[in-house]
Amino acid sequence: MTWFHVHLCPAVMSVNTLLRCSTRLQRKQITSFLVQQRALSGAEAVNALRPFYFAVHPDFFGQYPREREVNENSLKRLNGYLENLQKPGSKVVRPVKLTFYVRDTKETAERQAGIFPSGFRSVTFMLQTNDVLSTVTNILTSCSLPVEHMKELKEGFGTPKGLPNAGVPIYRPIKWDKTYYTFTGFRDPEQELQEARQVEPTLHRWLRNSEPEATKKHNASLPRREELNRLKRELCENFHLSDIRWQRSWGVAHKCSQLQSLSRLSHQNPEALTHLQGHTVVFADQSGMNASGDVMLGTMDVHHQWTKFFQQLPSYRRLQQQTDWLKGRISDLLGGSEVIQLEKLGPIQLIAEHYSTLTTFHNSLMSRGLRLHPRSLHGLTVVLENDRSAPSLHEMGHFIIPTSCDPRKLQLFLQRHASEARSRALHRNRLLAEEEAVVTSCLQRLSLRGLSKEPSVSSTQMILCCRRLMEQHSPLMQGLHVCVSHFYSVMQDGDLCVPWNWKS
Repeated sequence: MTWFHVHLCPAVMSVNTLLRCSTRLQRKQITSFLVQQRALSGAEAVNALRPFYFAVHPDFFGQYPREREVNENSLKRLNGYLENLQKPGSKVVRPVKLTFYVRDTKETAERQAGIFPSGFRSVTFMLQTNDVLSTVTNILTSCSLPVEHMKELKEGFGTPKGLPNAGVPIYRPIKWDKTYYTFTGFRDPEQELQEARQVEPTLHRWLRNSEPEATKKHNASLPRREELNRLKRELCENFHLSDIRWQRSWGVAHKCSQLQSLSRLSHQNPEALTHLQGHTVVFADQSGMNASGDVMLGTMDVHHQWTKFFQQLPSYRRLQQQTDWLKGRISDLLGGSEVIQLEKLGPIQLIAEHYSTLTTFHNSLMSRGLRLHPRSLHGLTVVLENDRSAPSLHEMGHFIIPTSCDPRKLQLFLQRHASEARSRALHRNRLLAEEEAVVTSCLQRLSLRGLSKEPSVSSTQMILCCRRLMEQHSPLMQGLHVCVSHFYSVMQDGDLCVPWNWKS
């Protein structure tokens, strides 16, 4: 322990005072310590980002499910990025591109003129800084949010070189008293968030008010739904597609226009679509092939771009074959466990990125051989992630393994948790079977046209919701499509979104 750690009291002494009263060796120790301590803590980062969280929190987007979903996905990726920056000894973090829908707050209204009529705007930015302070500043600036409160942070956490404002004591976050918002007129984020959650009505009251609107929209969408089913069936039959899906929860009219565009291309250039045979087509934000081998068609691309991409599919298939071979080799090295991709709320992983991840992990395993029995982990599943520092066991029984994990530590972790992983996997399988059964029963008893859930709703939540719906047995949902979510909403095609934990 150095003299500096024994005698320094940051709460009392300023940086200037310390540097003036120290010897050369002591000043060197102080400088080294300050450089190590210049990163913000997790609590300080959250406090600095309060205006941002207030502007993008998903609970304020209950009437806009697509924007809510985008913000939920981006917040999860942002939190992961910040966590990685704060880990001890963390290396350079992989750049992340994020998109948020930012609410019209008092501050943004004064700064921005191009806000949507709905009261929010879309913002996309890239995170590629390697310290929390710069990342927080980048986020606030990109969203045109106030950064005045960041000045003290920058002064308090700046490097010791020069130290023009070094007399400022080390920064400590301030939690504003409620009277601050009363006198200034600013909105209290915590209070508004609490109010947004408290105004949620009971299910019966909401259905009674929303059923007429939902029925009207549903009846109006029936011709489009029939057209959608016809186009999907014809394209799958004519070009031997495994399936056609969509990355986002677009409306029926939007989906129809995408299928009509693909159908027109099939009549203009039928040879181009022969490359799609055997694939699942996913309409997504960008064209390419995902880690599962599905063909993604960018909804903003034109026919020429689709045709050019179709011509490249043979090379994508070769990459997919190499990816499958790597998965098999990794499975052999990991005791027969299977490498899978979990359905995430974040962006789709492309096949090239997945191949790179597998290659890095495979090379790491080969450099220091594992001593696992060839069948010791058979039946278990493994998920590889680039942004983790330590292996973990998912609640559903999947091993979550960082690609840079030390093979020896990984072997110990897998052996110690194999039994628990099997137990959780059995529980997951029972949950999935129970969920499928209860969804079928709910469809029949309530005479629903369709019943689905958002990816963020767990099997346990879905089971509980369906059972309560059958107990209440409301006739107001009869003949409609119901989506179990986290909020109430009537979609543009008459689908009903109900929170899984609705109030009775």
